[in-house]
Amino acid sequence: MVLPATTIRARRPRLRSVAWDDRPVTRLVDRDRSLEELERDRWPTPSAEASRLVATVHALRRRPIGELTVEDMRLLIGQDVGLAYLLPLALEVLRDDPMAEGDMYEGDLLSAVLTRSPAVWKERPELGRELGVVVSELTDLPPSLMQETARFLTR
Repeated sequence: MVLPATTIRARRPRLRSVAWDDRPVTRLVDRDRSLEELERDRWPTPSAEASRLVATVHALRRRPIGELTVEDMRLLIGQDVGLAYLLPLALEVLRDDPMAEGDMYEGDLLSAVLTRSPAVWKERPELGRELGVVVSELTDLPPSLMQETARFLTR
């Protein structure tokens, strides 16, 4: 059964009305450059025995960051790859659509971002504050995201 778009939207968590602080949290980054170029770190080609995940991560590090999809960001962030460049981009997406979805489930990008180590947020407190604003205004979250959000807010 296919649900009409209005029904699907009604089921999605909603943001309460909030006055956004529009100061940018992202640095000016050349989105035409890859993580390899930005980090100045070229990884060797993975071996033929490497897992699909390893091969995918290596390939995504060579793609310009401006071409990365929500799924690409979810996967890389979940592997703690390129966080300095990808977390600001992910927050741009999440600010517009907190339940942005890669290939796994609705809100999978938010889950990947929320579950990064507390050390990441200590290193980049401005990003943590921005994410805190986004998640503190969400309502009607699925239980797993509610738990991840609560953990993040009490970090």
